[in-house]
Amino acid sequence: MPFKAGLELTELQNMTVPEDDNISNDSNDFTEVENGQINSKFISDRESRRSLTNSHLEKKKCDEYIPGTTSLGMSVFNLSNAIMGSGILGLAFALANTGILLFLLLLVSVTLLSIYSIYLLLVCSKETGCMVYEKLGEQVFGTPGKMIVFGSTSLQNIGAMLSYLFIVKNELPSAIKFLMGKGETFSAWYVDGRILVVVVTFGIILPLCLLKNLGYLGYTSGFSLSCMVFFLIVVIYKKFQIPCYELELNATSSMLSNSSAHEHMCKPKYVIFNSKTVYALPTIAFAFVCHPSVLPIYSELKDRSQKKMQLVSNISFFAMFVMYFMTAIFGYLTFYDNVQSDLLHKYQNKDDILILTVRLAVIVAVILTVPVLFFTVRSSLFELARKTKFDLCRHVVVTFVLLVIINLLVIFIPTMKDIFGVVGVTSANMLIFILPSSLYLKITHQDGAKLTQRIWASLFLALGIMFSLVSIPLVIYDWVQSGGSAEGH
Repeated sequence: MPFKAGLELTELQNMTVPEDDNISNDSNDFTEVENGQINSKFISDRESRRSLTNSHLEKKKCDEYIPGTTSLGMSVFNLSNAIMGSGILGLAFALANTGILLFLLLLVSVTLLSIYSIYLLLVCSKETGCMVYEKLGEQVFGTPGKMIVFGSTSLQNIGAMLSYLFIVKNELPSAIKFLMGKGETFSAWYVDGRILVVVVTFGIILPLCLLKNLGYLGYTSGFSLSCMVFFLIVVIYKKFQIPCYELELNATSSMLSNSSAHEHMCKPKYVIFNSKTVYALPTIAFAFVCHPSVLPIYSELKDRSQKKMQLVSNISFFAMFVMYFMTAIFGYLTFYDNVQSDLLHKYQNKDDILILTVRLAVIVAVILTVPVLFFTVRSSLFELARKTKFDLCRHVVVTFVLLVIINLLVIFIPTMKDIFGVVGVTSANMLIFILPSSLYLKITHQDGAKLTQRIWASLFLALGIMFSLVSIPLVIYDWVQSGGSAEGH
């Protein structure tokens, strides 16, 4: 026995334990050797010590501390940019198919649930030390977790790119017609939205996507957010300039033959249920997804802590809630039941310089934002394939093929509501509900002190699953019933 104890003591002295600022010499995780005897708490066999050491090293892969330099205010600005997107254009359409009260209830609910999902994500990041979503999924669930996170974030980013290019497809023809002094009925190949989106993609977006580093394009996020604020101001102004939208009187003159019918069509509704109501929740969810950007923003936060990042998310989500609701309510009160899934497309006055200005600003903003999202998707794809070393030929081929696929989808998808619907019930649901709660439950499955939090996380997960089970069949049913109608676009 003395020899065995001495042997263990020698092995203990020779054993190298990874340095960590968070592990002190007198930590309870590592027990002491007193008077040549191994303390009963100490792990006595070599295999167990090796397992402990390997586990610690594995965690260190996600636990390398790099101090952030971004202030709280700038982090709020960055997260707000991440939240804000083309989803804002579809919120008035969602309100028109739910009514004001039901829409407000859904908007408040999704806002609060999104903030809670950010909380779960930050807890998971703190527990594992991971600051990258894909790496967090791999740390907790292994390769399947990494694949699921990659699929969800990529689908979300591709959906955002599709919606941005859809804006180009819808709005650029109108802007060109205005600049040429032509009416909306003018038709030529160079004002065909499908051709224009291809020209813009391969004339402007492709060269930017081929650059090795797109870091400088991050500066366009401020311009993009400014454009959306300008868009909101114009929507509010137009509501008071157009007291009640004239609903294509020539086509519906029989319906509007008396003033009571006209008044009914311009009267706001508070609760509505119809075949398009199913798109409301996915559209709102799509508008609030920012989860792939949360951890990178968290990693860059100066003097970062979970509490500080939670404050950043609370402020950002509240600001976007106000902006989203005001855009939806004023857009709806301008066009009522005639609002479309792309609100900007409803402002068709060819002599309105203000509308032309906001249309051009939004077009430029989304064109410059597409390469940033594309760069993220391509980088994730190379990371998944473990082809991180730069290869020019592969870089060009993958970029070209992905842009071709995206353009084909933009050309053949009839309306933006289809993009919002598909992405909202799939990737948005995964990123807001299912992934954060699943990661949290897996990480804390042995922590009895967090039973209450685990119950709430389980309910959150169940809500996400129920959302998928209800929404996906309803969206498919609406496609079958409508036959993919283009909604007049």
